[in-house]
Amino acid sequence: MAVAFTDDADAASRKLALQVDKIRSEKGRVFLCGNGGSAANANHWANDLIYGAAKGGLGGVRAHSLSANTSVLMCLANDTGYENIFSGQLEVLASPGDILVALSGSGNSPNILRAVEAGNKLGMETWAIVGFDGGKALEMARYAIHFPVHDMQIAEDLQMVVCHIVTKELARSLE
Repeated sequence: MAVAFTDDADAASRKLALQVDKIRSEKGRVFLCGNGGSAANANHWANDLIYGAAKGGLGGVRAHSLSANTSVLMCLANDTGYENIFSGQLEVLASPGDILVALSGSGNSPNILRAVEAGNKLGMETWAIVGFDGGKALEMARYAIHFPVHDMQIAEDLQMVVCHIVTKELARSLE
């Protein structure tokens, strides 16, 4: 069962920032994934962690959006099934202690659930940032930030609020 933060997203964002800061100091990696608008948010967040969380290019986080490489996504979707597009990458790229942040409006997309499952099996710190009722990802991830809003666009906007809080906290820690 996840440690779910429903009432205090700011505190949850700060906890996530602390975990990311720790993994940054250990030279570990942060993996992000999502579908549709959440995929765009994963790509945006990877950029912010690599560069926005750094000062003068120093101190960036080794971040990777699992939603970004269309060749890998299409290969995995075609050869193993769309539900495996993120988990297949994690099985090759991730190490124990790395962080997975799964972004999902519903928390029920099969590829998101497979990614969280794979992350848990690999010993990663798994996070889900979800809207609506949180779906299955709310329970599967070790940590979850849940926004009980029933609007996909607002749920995706709130993912980016968390992204920017975390990024600002990481940049501030380098001052």
